Amino acid sequence: MATATATAVSRLAVLAPVPLPYPSAPGRRRASGRFSAASRPRALSTVSRGHVLCLAASAPASSTEAGQDRLQKVPITNIRNFCIIAHIDHGKSTLADKLLEMTGTVQKRDMKQQFLDNMDLERERGITIKLQAARMRYVMNNEPYCLNLIDTPGHVDFSYEVSRSLAACEGALLVVDASQGVEAQTLANVYLALESNLEIIPVLNKIDLPGAEPDRIAQEIEEIIGLDCSNAIRCSAKEGIGITEILDAIVTKVPPPQDTLKNPLRALIFDSYYDAYRGVIVYFRVIDGSIKKGDKICFMANKKEYVADEIGVLSPNQMEADELHAGEVGYLSASVRSVADARVGDTITHFAKRAESALPGYSEATPMVFCGLFPLEADQFEELREALGKLQLNDAALKFEPESSSAMGFGFRCGFLGLLHMEIVQERLEREYNLNLIITAPSVVYRVNCANNETVECSNPSLLPEAGKRRSIEEPYVKIELLTPKDYIGPIMELGQERRGEFKEMNYITENRAKLIYMLPLAEMVGDFFDQLKSRSKGYASMEYAVVGYRESDLVKLDIQINGEPVEALSTIVHREKAYTVGRALTQKLKELIPRQMFKIPIQACIGAKVIASEALSAIRKDVLSKCYGGDISRKKKLLKKQAEGKKRMKAIGRVEVPQEAFMAVLKLEKEVL
Repeated sequence: MATATATAVSRLAVLAPVPLPYPSAPGRRRASGRFSAASRPRALSTVSRGHVLCLAASAPASSTEAGQDRLQKVPITNIRNFCIIAHIDHGKSTLADKLLEMTGTVQKRDMKQQFLDNMDLERERGITIKLQAARMRYVMNNEPYCLNLIDTPGHVDFSYEVSRSLAACEGALLVVDASQGVEAQTLANVYLALESNLEIIPVLNKIDLPGAEPDRIAQEIEEIIGLDCSNAIRCSAKEGIGITEILDAIVTKVPPPQDTLKNPLRALIFDSYYDAYRGVIVYFRVIDGSIKKGDKICFMANKKEYVADEIGVLSPNQMEADELHAGEVGYLSASVRSVADARVGDTITHFAKRAESALPGYSEATPMVFCGLFPLEADQFEELREALGKLQLNDAALKFEPESSSAMGFGFRCGFLGLLHMEIVQERLEREYNLNLIITAPSVVYRVNCANNETVECSNPSLLPEAGKRRSIEEPYVKIELLTPKDYIGPIMELGQERRGEFKEMNYITENRAKLIYMLPLAEMVGDFFDQLKSRSKGYASMEYAVVGYRESDLVKLDIQINGEPVEALSTIVHREKAYTVGRALTQKLKELIPRQMFKIPIQACIGAKVIASEALSAIRKDVLSKCYGGDISRKKKLLKKQAEGKKRMKAIGRVEVPQEAFMAVLKLEKEVL
């Protein structure tokens, strides 16, 4: 035993207790010795808490060892702020995981797939919904560097958040799947990065796949985007190939932040979330000056003042710090009550020494897609209100207001950034709050130009002014880019024409792939457009869109009348050319679903007073002639006339109850035909 201990000690030149650079505090990680309690020699087990073993003749610390102490300050020339941009499923989250592991930011035993994606929904769908940040420490040529990774969502619904995240960086890793190549979202995010003047480093991922063609994809990137890919990094994030080369490229190619430490404080908010105990936690990048714990600060967009109770860095867990300088990324807690007070893109400055101007690019989120959410059971209305309120604490873009319907009772009219945002909110309400919901067909915000020269925004067909009071209706249009293999150009162009699309141009970006550009009404896209696109291209096509403005269109309000009474829940705003098709489909479906009554029920689709489609549900009739086995015909006529008068009286006072199953089926049909 003594010999073994002596041998172990002889391998260590010096065993000196060295104090940690930061004292132990909540939110900070303690550095630990390299021996586990079970394996270290007994002679070494007396090292006190808060000290580490130092090797006298130790070589320069490895990347993993350096990652243990990420709070140490480095010169501003050694800070690198970067993000990763990629299309869905091209390996962005996997690469982020590997960077965290290689730099020792997250220990291998704590590692899990999609480490930065905290929600179950993100893991299941393989997408990033909520932005995350991580501070890494990397040693290159014996020089420590601070790498700040800002992990951005890739979907178009969150393009504003992505643009603010890119504004907080100086460089970006462009990750492209070596088997699939450039996709629509790749292009959209690259253009955003180029607008922000970022240094772009092309990375070809998944080179370990049998179908990988890195040479062809590199040429594709050069032809489509115009980036020099002669030195593009070829890697496999899953297998750990090429990760060191990526880290070296970040250090050598991404420029450091500008040294503006002496300027008044300006910090860019790129994300925020609500904590039940501390209020809103704000993620920010210090552009100019510095911020200390206890400073009195001001948010420049809403002019509100707070005291920075706690500041720190994200690594990726929160680690407290006393001060953050220009170029650094961190978080702050200041007892902010609502995320609406700390909006993405806002500028933080000192209350006493304010900056002259805010950082450019700030705007408030505007909902583009609306739908009605109604609880299946009426007694869940208050639970739905509470659930929406809790979701809004973390999502300032979510808007909702109470709405009542004669068919579905009380619910809420909700506004979303786009279709994915709508799907995420619906799924979270059902999964996290155990609510059963009826969801109406999504609609967009129309602008109605009234006869009295007023302009009214309308997202609900029931609120549309009467035909005599309006001059015209405008609807939002989007510019949509479709990337597809050349074999599917025909079916996709057919889809574009069916949805009132205006063809703009078609380019062959490579020999086998084409890019189609259409101007399309947003209302035509919020239904099943994406599903149809994937179906007609067998899953190979991808799309990207951006709202370009409003255009005047020949739109009408289509009402459904049952037994002469309009049913507001089934009213829709449609283009005049599609009104007959939609009206016919709705009336036929309702005829199948509404139970027969003792009287005849007309089901009509109307534009104003004009009926454009009609179906009739025949009455349940009693055989009043069963007792007439002979005799004069006038006896039979008298009995039939008496029955008809009774039916007429019943129809005048009778009400048709449309079952909820019928509403749900018709709403599903509306999503398909609109």
